[in-house]
Order: sequence, then structure tokens, then C-alpha cells
Amino acid sequence: MKPPADKGSLALGACVYAVLAFIIVPLVIVIPMSFGQNDYLAFPPSGFTLKWYAEYFDSRQWRAATWLSLQVAFLTAICASVIGTAATYAMVRGRSRLVTLFQVLLIGPIIVPHIAIAVGLYLFFQTIGLSGTIPGFVLAHTVLTLPFVVFTISAALGKVDANLEAAAMSCGATRFAAFRYVTLPLILPSLASGALFAFIISFDEPVVSFFLSGVRQKTLPRRMFEDIEQNLTPIIPAIATLLIVLSIAILLGAHALRSRSKTP
Repeated sequence: MKPPADKGSLALGACVYAVLAFIIVPLVIVIPMSFGQNDYLAFPPSGFTLKWYAEYFDSRQWRAATWLSLQVAFLTAICASVIGTAATYAMVRGRSRLVTLFQVLLIGPIIVPHIAIAVGLYLFFQTIGLSGTIPGFVLAHTVLTLPFVVFTISAALGKVDANLEAAAMSCGATRFAAFRYVTLPLILPSLASGALFAFIISFDEPVVSFFLSGVRQKTLPRRMFEDIEQNLTPIIPAIATLLIVLSIAILLGAHALRSRSKTP
């Protein structure tokens, strides 16, 4: 006979199911509303239509906001991957006393509220003329996504034997060549996984984008917030459904890459 579950296990299980319900229930409500025929949000929806998806793809403003978010997310993923790889290598292989300080600074964007970061970046970018520009978006989003890239790569780099690089350098390779031809192929799946995480975080980032968006340069999250305030229609659930599908696809891809990196 199985021993009876204690109160702690029951409480933990209840908390897990509550969190799952908190995540799943909004999805169950949002996705059906995107197919409703009404011009306003209603649940359960009346009828079935794809006109809100068609309106999204036919709208020049929505396409422009989506294209801007895609550009920013793609460039952010590249910048965060390059900088994150170099930073991770310095942290894992370095022997400087500043490594600990660097690690503390690195997790700052996770600890500090994004609203505080957004206000600081807005004031700074207004001074140097980067507010409302693609380089400004990319720089800000790189700061926000860098910790996630570093944590993803560091887990893989920590498992790579440093003696492999030493052996390559003993054969005449430079440190960069040893990293490029020995270490980089071993951590490449985790690097790609970190880049995917950076892409999705940047694409969905609302707070900093809201502060940095200009009159013409508006990311998709900023455009969605404006429509929620001024003209709330089922096009918002339609876009949210597309974002859910995109996020799930990217997360599954990242999980597949991480699983591949763990396979001997």
C-alpha cells in the first residue's frame, strides 16, 4: 500500500495546479474570442469567423508594427548572442576577481523592475537621440535579454573541458581559433537556444518598448496597448493567439536544441 500523502505534498500539488490554471485559463478564453463575429469582446463568442485575422494582415499599421518588432527581435538575438557568448566565456574561463561583480551586474535587469529601467533608458536615449530608433530598441532589449542568454550558454560551457582548448593551443592554435573550432561547436545548440529566448523576450517586451516608441516607430506590443485603450476589438485576441502560437513554437525549438546539446 502507498503511504498517505502528507499535508505538505497536498499543498504543493494544489499550488502547482493553481499556477497551471492561472496560465491556461486566459488562453482558453482569449483564443475562442479571436474567432467571434461580434465587433466587441464576448465570451463565449457568437459564431465563427476569420475576419479579425484577415483585418490584422490587411492593416498597414499592424504590419508595420509587426515588422518593426521582428527586426528589433532579430537584431537583439544576434547582439545578445555575441555579447552573451563573450561574457559567458570570460566568466567561466576567467580568473579575475571582477567575475563576481560582473555576475551581480548581469542579473540586474532581472532584479530591477522594467519600469525603472524603461524610465532610465528613456531619459538617456532622449539625450543622445536614440529614443524611437531601431538601434535604441536593440540596445535596450539586449540589456534585458543578455542574462537569459548568459545563463543558457554558461550551463553548456561549464561542461566543456578546458583541457580541450589547451590541447588545441599546444598544437599551435590561437585562443580564438581554439574557441572557434573546439568549444563553439560544442555549445552551439545552447547558443541557438539562448538566441531564441532573446528573440521571443524582445518580440513580446511591452514596458521598455512603450517608453522608447516614437510617434512613427511603434512596436507590436505598443500598438496593442494603444488599441486596447482606444478601440478594443477581437483583433487583439487574434494577435494574441498568433503570438501564443509563435511563442510555443520557439519554446519547443529551444527545448529541442537544449535536449540535443545534452545528448552525448
